[in-house]
Parts: sequence; structure tokens; C-alpha cells
Amino acid sequence: MKFRTEITPTPLIARIDYGSEVLSLGSCFADEIAARLRRAKFRVTTSPLGILFNPASIAAALTRFAEYRLPKPEEIVTHGDGMWFSFDAHTSLNRPSKQEAEDALREATEYGALALQRADFVILTFGTAWIYTHNTTGQVVANCHKVPQSHFTRRRLSVEEIVAMYKPLFEGVLRNKQVILTVSPVRHLGDGAEQNAVSKATLRLAVDALCAEWNNAHYFPAYELLTDDLRDYRFYADDMVHPATKAVEYIWEKFSTTALSAQTQEQMARVLRIVTAAEHRPQNPHSTEYAEFCRRNIKAIGELPMVDFSEERAFFEQYFSKS
Repeated sequence: MKFRTEITPTPLIARIDYGSEVLSLGSCFADEIAARLRRAKFRVTTSPLGILFNPASIAAALTRFAEYRLPKPEEIVTHGDGMWFSFDAHTSLNRPSKQEAEDALREATEYGALALQRADFVILTFGTAWIYTHNTTGQVVANCHKVPQSHFTRRRLSVEEIVAMYKPLFEGVLRNKQVILTVSPVRHLGDGAEQNAVSKATLRLAVDALCAEWNNAHYFPAYELLTDDLRDYRFYADDMVHPATKAVEYIWEKFSTTALSAQTQEQMARVLRIVTAAEHRPQNPHSTEYAEFCRRNIKAIGELPMVDFSEERAFFEQYFSKS
């Protein structure tokens, strides 16, 4: 007897391995998956401009990185709270002076440009189809930065608009990269439940159209895994908006089997055992037993030469060398 519909995503033809470079952009859910890849020691760059919710701002970030478009002084603005920012970036790049904000955006652009150039895989997570356009400049903003809503016009992107803005990217900088597209399962209830549903449907149709047109575009059903597979409020956090940790772990497991080969998954399990061992703090770090524990882990690190264990090795060696 079955009490739920379990979704089994289609495995990717090209798989991420420990030689791959990955760039992840988009909503906070993109950061959740990227954080797990990073903990497992994959080569991942996450959201250089901070969290980006809508497809237009994600496309603008990719274009900025591809063109290596460094910030101009007039791009950095303030709105009376003492913080300076760019409407192309998240609040995490806000700074108390204009020069500091410009420097932060420049560093983020340089970091993102290099990551995009090197990336074998690009993970893009769309959060909402709703955008805010600045009334004076006509710019679609990545974040309103607490500027009053009267300064913006709010509207929903169409499927056709989203597909059109990604066409030059797939013909250009994304042409030789594997692109994994997801729709964030995070509910944007600030838009209202009905408009959130329309927004997610718009994103899903746009992603489907992109995957139909471009052979290197692949869909991972993070949204469906939460809303159709798990579909229970116990899998949401206390805010009833974000997925609970247990739900994110479930989606991560599905992502692992979809995007990683069996061999890479086996390597990842070995990597995580070493990472977990380094996170453990012993009661008696100077005992012979712990020295042996460190020796075994140093040996295990040597058996995985493709992975950067510099921090873990340094941690184990400080105790093993004293034994």
C-alpha cells in the first residue's frame, strides 16, 4: 500500500564529478544545494552577487559575468539608511560607504566572471516570476533594498519573455556548459497564494521550453519533490514557507542520484566521512587512540588525491605529529 507518490528524477547524461567546476545562481534554495556540494568538497561557486530571485536578475548576473562588466560609480546608490548598494545585487553586498560597496561589487563580478568562465555545470534556480522595475531607470532590480514600493512597478514576467532573455545566453556563454534548471520550492506568499501558484507555473513552463530548445539544458524537479512527493506541512520549516531541513536533505539525496554517477557518489561518501571526522572534537586529543584516528584519516586523504583536503589534513597532522 502506497501513501504518497514518490518522484524519481531522470538521471543527467553528463554528470558532475570531482573534476567538475560548478557555478550556482538563484534563490536561497540554490544556496542550500550548493552548500551540500561544497561540504562534500566539490568545486562550487555560489551566488557571487548574493541571492537572486527572478529569472531576469539571474540572466543579468550571467551577462555581467560574461561581459566582465565592472561597476561604475553611478551604479552605487543609497537611500537614507547609511548603506550603499547596487540594484543588481543582494543586500549581502551592501556597505556603509560608496567606495566599499563599489569594491564589494567589483570583487563579486570578478569572482563570478572567473567562475562562469571555468564552469562545466551551471545550476540556475528560479524563485519567482514577479519582478520590480525601477520607475526612473527602467531597470529590473534584483532587490528593492527597502526603497519604498512607490519607486517601482511590479509585474509578472511571461513565459515568452523568460525564454527570450535566455536565448542569447544559451547561444553564447552557456553554449558549451551543462545547465541544470530548477524551480525553487520556497513559497513566495508575499505575492499571495494564488499569485505564487501562477508565478511558479510560469517558471515551470519557461524551464520546460528552455529544456525543449537546448540540448544542454536539464530540469531537476526540486519544486515537485516538495509539493507533490513530500506534500505535507511537516516538511516545511516553522515559517511554512521554506523547506524543513529534512525536506532539503531528501531533495539533496535525489539530486545526488540524478547529477552524480555511482562512482562519484561512492567517492563522496568517503569524502564526507573524512569531513565529519575533522569536525569531531575529541575529549582527549593527545591520546594514542586519537593519534591513530588521525593517522587513518591522513591515509584516507591520500587515497583521494582529486579532492582538496588542505584544512582537514592540517587539522589531523597537528595531533598526529605530536604523538
